[in-house]
Amino acid sequence: MSVLKPVYTAYEWYISRNLRPENMPKHVAIIMDGNRRYSKIQGNVDIIEGHKRGVNTLERVLDWCLDLGIEILTAYAFSIENFKRPENEVKGLMNIFKENFETIAKNKKVHKNEVRIKAVGKLELLPDDVREAIKIAEESTANYNKRLVNIAIGYDGRLEIIDAIKKISKDVQQGKMDPENIDEKIVNENLYTAGLEDPNLIIRTSGEERLSGFLLWQSSYSELYFCDSLWPELRKVDFLRALRSYQQRERRFGV
Repeated sequence: MSVLKPVYTAYEWYISRNLRPENMPKHVAIIMDGNRRYSKIQGNVDIIEGHKRGVNTLERVLDWCLDLGIEILTAYAFSIENFKRPENEVKGLMNIFKENFETIAKNKKVHKNEVRIKAVGKLELLPDDVREAIKIAEESTANYNKRLVNIAIGYDGRLEIIDAIKKISKDVQQGKMDPENIDEKIVNENLYTAGLEDPNLIIRTSGEERLSGFLLWQSSYSELYFCDSLWPELRKVDFLRALRSYQQRERRFGV
């Protein structure tokens, strides 16, 4: 890999110099896929270790976003379906989430760049200690508005829409809302991501080409980019390629 490093560095520079800052996506969302496959391919790497290396990748991606002027990053960390995984893996993941949300609250780079941290999903399904760590991270960055990082945890796009329908239905039943006034704005206000701008670009790693229930409502007009690299192995070159692809597209809001 060391022999190839100068080549990748030169390629990063080549792609970066042709990216237009004025056409950079404001909001990039990422489906971080491939941690488990990475562990299996490595042979001697425990699955939890693979997830930890995935956390390191997310930290690097945040650095890239800060450098490139991308204002919002949303990462799909844990779906409701993931609760069905082996108990030891779920427990290990919950420990990783707890530790990293606690770490975020003390992260100098996060505070220096005024990055607001927010968790989105059915947080009530998470263990108490994880919810407490999320609360600490959110409260420690609550006054920041320059950058935003959303961690989708305990998340399911269909369930998000169902929960929004239930909230709106309750308001209608209580006479707080006329059904005729329900529109996209009302739905947006009742999603887990209430107040968040829709993603301009959604990236999925590991070669899979599907959304897997991620931001189903919000992704209506998002550009999609599928990358073959497993999440722990994602390089800056891969990220820059996704941005280049985005900038080369003619965005159409409709057909």
